[in-house]
Amino acid sequence: MNEELSDLIQQRIDKVRALREKGVNPYPVRFARDSIARDIKEQFKDDEQKNVRVAGRLRSKRIMGKASFVNIEDASGSIQVYARLDDLGAENYEIFKQLDLGDIIGVAGFTFRTKQGEISIHAHEFKFLAKCIQPLPAVKEKDGELFDEFADRELRYRQRYVDLIVSPKSKSDFIMRSRIIAGIREFLTKRGYIEVETPMMQAIPGGAAAKPFITHHNALDIDLYLRIAPELYLKRLLVGGFEKVFELNRNFRNEGISTKHNPEFTMLEMYEAYADYHTMMQIAEEMVSTLAHNCLGTMKIDYQGTRINLAPPWEKITFVDIIKKYTGVDFNVISSVEEARKAAASVGVKVDPDLSVWRIANEIFEDKVESQLLQPTFVMDFPKELSPLAKSREDNPEIVERFEPYIAGREIGNAFSELNDPFDQRARFEEQVRMREAGDEEAQRMDYDYINALEYGMPPAGGMGIGIDRLVMLFIDTASIKDTILFPLLRPER
Repeated sequence: MNEELSDLIQQRIDKVRALREKGVNPYPVRFARDSIARDIKEQFKDDEQKNVRVAGRLRSKRIMGKASFVNIEDASGSIQVYARLDDLGAENYEIFKQLDLGDIIGVAGFTFRTKQGEISIHAHEFKFLAKCIQPLPAVKEKDGELFDEFADRELRYRQRYVDLIVSPKSKSDFIMRSRIIAGIREFLTKRGYIEVETPMMQAIPGGAAAKPFITHHNALDIDLYLRIAPELYLKRLLVGGFEKVFELNRNFRNEGISTKHNPEFTMLEMYEAYADYHTMMQIAEEMVSTLAHNCLGTMKIDYQGTRINLAPPWEKITFVDIIKKYTGVDFNVISSVEEARKAAASVGVKVDPDLSVWRIANEIFEDKVESQLLQPTFVMDFPKELSPLAKSREDNPEIVERFEPYIAGREIGNAFSELNDPFDQRARFEEQVRMREAGDEEAQRMDYDYINALEYGMPPAGGMGIGIDRLVMLFIDTASIKDTILFPLLRPER
């Protein structure tokens, strides 16, 4: 902390002490507010002086001799307050003049319009509600544009509360996130889905290929895992007779942090009995385009300088064909690991020597293809080896009915025609166990209870997961997932 800032903080602490000595509590229990800034402005009538009680944070002030103007801001917007010595009294007006930017105050008065035409509140009472000790970052404005606005990006993430105070864009972005989530709930419940909750601590982490976080339950003396996905529990509900279910869930994966990944993230997972992956494609493009229309007013958005059209129908192309389209490598004719390695080398992709043909194909796809998929695209029909929970195609058992939607070069989801054959599922789990024993930490574990559930009979179904954080990235036009998470995980400050 620099010396100048330290002096400012000390000055504000001294003001708190002085207020207490005068018998003024700078942090009182309550203030009865009956109006907000937006409603006052929208309902204002020039021929009516309406008594109001408002509260908010002080954002600007013009302190003069016997009259002063300040602007206070609440969640709905800001409004000007006019205060006079004659109305507040000498002692209270002196306290009013000592207000600092960032202080939270309550004001009672009546509405009026100034000579300059600004709707304002003529105060006859004000009350300290919370003294702001830490000075707010300096935010400058020119021609209606904010700049020099809490420029330290990492500090914005560490002190999100300050970021929200000084940055209207940050606040509106998180309001957008809330609207997106509310829109998803509305979209699905109108289609007969019910929202459920499944365990976040699991004895067997399943439903995805990922390394879990481990915790310990003292009373039971057992290790548990923070869930990497709710999939296997949601499909147990299909067995139990719930035919349309969804969960907006927090997942935890012990993986690296990047602009596209946060170890704790939010997913939508949904399952529908008697549906398949074609049903899920229709829902995905209809849901995302509807959200765009309702939240942004358009299905054509600009993301990081690229115009993207979210209107259905989206392009559909197979996993093998998309690799061939962008690299020229045709996995329809590659039959050996050696051929696959040579193909990878020919397009500049380095692969581990122990990878199989299809895992090499996936390396090429992730390295050379994903970033090219700017317009909404369903990449479909993945190799069975890469999809242990999806149902095989009837015409080719080595290919599964699975798709991933891509927008702006980024995967935003994953969907299957769900595997409901307990014998096939057991065999695939066993293969995953062999991979795990060979050193693959992300391979799935055997879940005997899930096999047991399937043995009671699960109807054919379609299922889909959509990454909420990545969807929000698209809607608010940011390249970093941290801008969509109120309190992203960061390294501890030294």
